[in-house]
Amino acid sequence: MDMLWMMEAFSRLKKDSAVGVDGVTVRAYAVDLESNLADLLERAKSGCYRPPPGKRVQIPKNEKETRPISISTTENKVLERAVTMLLEPIYEADFLDCSYGFRPKRSAHQALDEIRGKLMGMNGGWVLDVDLRKFFDTIPHAQLMELLRLRVKDSVILRLIVKWLRAGVLEDGVFTISEDGTPQGGVISPILSNIYLHTVLDVWFETMIKPRLKREAHLIRFADDFVIIFKDLVDAQRVLDVLPKRFEKFGLSIHPDKTRLVDFCHPWDSERKPETFDFLGFTHYWGKTRKGGFSVKKKTSSKKLRRSLKGMHEWCKKYRHKSLEWQYNKICLKLQGHYAYYGVTGNYSSVAEFRHHVIHIWQHWLNRRSRKRDGMGWHRFHILLTSKFQIPPARIIHKAVREMQLNLNF
Repeated sequence: MDMLWMMEAFSRLKKDSAVGVDGVTVRAYAVDLESNLADLLERAKSGCYRPPPGKRVQIPKNEKETRPISISTTENKVLERAVTMLLEPIYEADFLDCSYGFRPKRSAHQALDEIRGKLMGMNGGWVLDVDLRKFFDTIPHAQLMELLRLRVKDSVILRLIVKWLRAGVLEDGVFTISEDGTPQGGVISPILSNIYLHTVLDVWFETMIKPRLKREAHLIRFADDFVIIFKDLVDAQRVLDVLPKRFEKFGLSIHPDKTRLVDFCHPWDSERKPETFDFLGFTHYWGKTRKGGFSVKKKTSSKKLRRSLKGMHEWCKKYRHKSLEWQYNKICLKLQGHYAYYGVTGNYSSVAEFRHHVIHIWQHWLNRRSRKRDGMGWHRFHILLTSKFQIPPARIIHKAVREMQLNLNF
C-alpha cells in the first residue's frame, strides 16, 4: 500500500455513504485528502492505527426480524477498501466458480442463470435450500485468522484485520465487543466471509463430497446464501445429514426450520406437483412454455414483493409533503432500481404489479396530505400522470440467454 493505492481506495467509496461515529462525511474527509491519507497510511503501517467502533443500526431483514448493520467511519472505510483491494487478487486465484457473491465481474443474476441452466440441463432434480443461522455474527475469529494466515503472510494486514474484528460496535451509547462474527456493513466483511465459506463449504463440497456422490450435483453460492442441486434423492439426503456436522466443526449452524429439501423434479418425471424454492429474492418454479413443454422460471418472491411495497408505503408517507416533482423523480429512480434487479424474463407480471401498487400508494398519500375535500383524487392524479409525471413502464432488463442445442420439450 502506498499513496496511489490509498487514493484509488478513496475513489471507490460512495460519496453519499452513511457517516460513522465521528460524523465525518466523505466530502469533508476529501477537503485535505492527501494529508489525511498520508497520516492514515503511516498509522496503519506503524501499528498505531486504532479503528473506532462501528455505529450499529437496525434495518429490516424480513417482516418480523431486523438485521444489525455496523457503519464505519470514512477513514476506516478507506483503509478497509485498501486492504480488500490487496486481498482480492490473492483469493480470486483460489475461489471456485460456484461462488458468485461480492466478487469482481460476478453478480446475483449470474448465479440465478447458473441455477436455471443446471436445472434445465439435469431435467430437474432435488434442491437443498440451506439457511445459515446468523452467519456474519457467528464466524469464529480464531478459525478465520487461521485460514487467512495460510495465504497472507504480511503482519501489517493480519494485525489490521484482527483490530477490525475486535473493534466492537456502539449502539444507543452502549459499547460492545463480540468474540465472534464480522461486522455486517463493513467494507472488508464480504471478502472475509467468502474466504471462510470457500474452505468450509466450496472446497469441501467439490473435493470431498462430489466425488462420493452417485449422480450429478452442483453447488451455487452467493455470500452466505446457497443451494445444492442433486439428480439423486439419496445423494441429497446424505449431504443433508452431514452438512450440519460440517458447519458445527467451524462454529456455524444451520437453521433447522428454514433449511429444506425441495422436490424440483421435472413435472413429467415427478409423481406429484413439483415444489418451489426461493433464492436471491426470486421464487423458482416449473412453468409451461408456449410450445406446451416445461421450463424453469422465476418470479419475485411474495416476501420480497410485500417488503418492497411496505418500504414504498413508508417512504411516500414520510415525504408526502415534498414537492410533486421531487417525489416523482425519486419514485422513478426507485422503480428503475426495482426493474434493474427484478426485471428478468418471465417476471413481467410481478414487475408490473409492483408498479401498479406504487402508483396507488403514491396517490393515497398525496390525497392524504391535503385537508381539502377534493384533495388529490384519482381524476386529478390521472391527469398529472398522463401529462407531466409519466411513470416509467415496467421493463424486462435481463433477457434470458438462448439455450443452444438444448431441447427439453419432449
